[in-house]
Amino acid sequence: MPRPQTPREAARITGADRNHPSRFARGSAPQTVPLGEPLDWMKGEQRAAWDLIRREVPWLMESDRALVEIAASIRARVMAGEEVGVSALNQLRMCMAQMGATPADRSKVAVPDEPREDPTDRFFN
Repeated sequence: MPRPQTPREAARITGADRNHPSRFARGSAPQTVPLGEPLDWMKGEQRAAWDLIRREVPWLMESDRALVEIAASIRARVMAGEEVGVSALNQLRMCMAQMGATPADRSKVAVPDEPREDPTDRFFN
């Protein structure tokens, strides 16, 4: 079974769209806005979990809010030290995988090397 396609925004952030431009040339990116702030009904730990997920997975957009709500709710229970069952932890793992936030998913994305600074650039450029 083939790998799922890397989301366009994730490819832009990681540089995969520059490494393989032909993969991301077809079709246009859907018009959407960034993930944004936590929902009004969320409480302290849930808001903290939302912000943590937003920092860990910067390519999330508004269309990912439902997944982030589920993940933040479960993660808040873990952060609060509540008893969390195996099924809830499995659901959290699946949400994180769908958002591209697990080590296995990150290993599928090629991150470009940071350009090395040439000390002579300040004299010649």
